[in-house]
Amino acid sequence: MNEVCFRTLHLPNPGSLATYRSIGGYDTLKRIVTQKIPAAEIINQVKTSGLRGRGGAGFPTGLKWSFMPRYFDGVKYLVCNSDEGEPGTFKDRDILRYNPHQLIEGMAIAAWTLGARVGYNYIHGEIWEDYITFERALDEARAAGFLGENLFGTQFSFDLYAHHGYGAYICGEETALIESIEGKKGQPRFKPPFPASYGVFGKPTNVNNTESYASIPYIMQHGGQAFMDMGVANSGGTKLFAVSGHVEKPGNYEVNMGMPFSELLALCGGIWKGRKLKAVIPGGPSTAVMPAEAIMGATMDYDGLAKAGSSLGAGSVIVMDDSTCMVNTLKRLSYFFYEESCGQCTPCREGTGWLYRMVKRIVDGKGKMEDLNLLSDVSNNISGRTICALGDAAATPVLSFIKHFRPEFEYYIQHGKSMVTGQ
Repeated sequence: MNEVCFRTLHLPNPGSLATYRSIGGYDTLKRIVTQKIPAAEIINQVKTSGLRGRGGAGFPTGLKWSFMPRYFDGVKYLVCNSDEGEPGTFKDRDILRYNPHQLIEGMAIAAWTLGARVGYNYIHGEIWEDYITFERALDEARAAGFLGENLFGTQFSFDLYAHHGYGAYICGEETALIESIEGKKGQPRFKPPFPASYGVFGKPTNVNNTESYASIPYIMQHGGQAFMDMGVANSGGTKLFAVSGHVEKPGNYEVNMGMPFSELLALCGGIWKGRKLKAVIPGGPSTAVMPAEAIMGATMDYDGLAKAGSSLGAGSVIVMDDSTCMVNTLKRLSYFFYEESCGQCTPCREGTGWLYRMVKRIVDGKGKMEDLNLLSDVSNNISGRTICALGDAAATPVLSFIKHFRPEFEYYIQHGKSMVTGQ
């Protein structure tokens, strides 16, 4: 495994400024600012790196940076999305916990590149200790002169603030996150306009994921091509995978993009208790579930998982063994999306409730065979009809679970109990 984001993890007190400075932390930022490295050169390096958004959307980071207006006469903002609210997603909080200064340096480099004066790191409301850790890192960085006014004796000024969310999954969507920063109810905005032209307080704003910003110091220290070479075509660099579920060693694993899933599973110690692999959700519940035979032949990168019938998402790998009832699993996931809908769009507000209640009806032994087609019809009528992607995210598990494990649903309807557990 490489150590792009976890460079300090093997050292004592990994989250401290002293530890980060001991491996050259902030030297890249100082070089860029004092030598006045042109923004175009930095953006080209990020484009060369093949870095794509690590929060789930997978949009090319360098291209996104190029959308920011270069000669805007006013304040521009930088926002980090650390709002991990989807089940099975826990990679970014380890960056906040063990290497916050690499994130701070990455955001400061981005601020120099994009001409941003102020930044916000929006941190999920249910990881309070990591929020405190990041606040402590900000204090260290300011005291050492890496944040604030006239950095390194130049005209460049940048300050960064932590913003505490309140545990709403919808605020992981970038425009809902921006609304929340402004003190409003966290609901997605219509796009266009996009944040690059109308973001925080109506000003140009760049939004990237925690892991994306934390990759920038490595890219600018070693060059975009070095980062690209660690991955595969269209999926440069390394990726943090949050592996949970039925494995011997769940946790965060930083591996090269393009690693076969079978190798990642081996790093996690394989399936626990000597059982067999049944299915995997490779990128979080908003990505399609994959049966064992499909995922075992797939590689962990954008194109590899797309060809296999799913997507990389945020890299939240949920592993399920052969004792898992897929009907009950879908009930749990459907309930999550129903509860987390912000209610702004009618198809999502009403449709997620219908999906959950229909799956629950099957689990309660009151299902009908026609419910399976109705579940698919409702899912298809939610997809593509909402302001943000939560509607599509809610529909994806329903469609993919029924597609790959339909006999389990039919058995549950016919017998009023699980084919797997007998209950």
